Amino acid sequence: MERAGDVVRTAQNVAVVRCESDAHPDIGAAVVDQNLDEVGRVVDVFGPVERPYLSVTPDAGVHLPALVGQTLYVR
Repeated sequence: MERAGDVVRTAQNVAVVRCESDAHPDIGAAVVDQNLDEVGRVVDVFGPVERPYLSVTPDAGVHLPALVGQTLYVR
């Protein structure tokens, strides 16, 4: 399991995750929380090359505002 980054905000029904380095998951990668519960999938990578952002679409039943501030991981 690899650390994806921290959720910094939600916008337009996606979670915006700030990566910790230039290494980021591929689009379509599954994203989980610290309990290994699947949260969603990466749909976009954007921003600066050194520390990009990820857009993560949530799975059904995931409450996006509750994710803000949490660290997410990639399987």
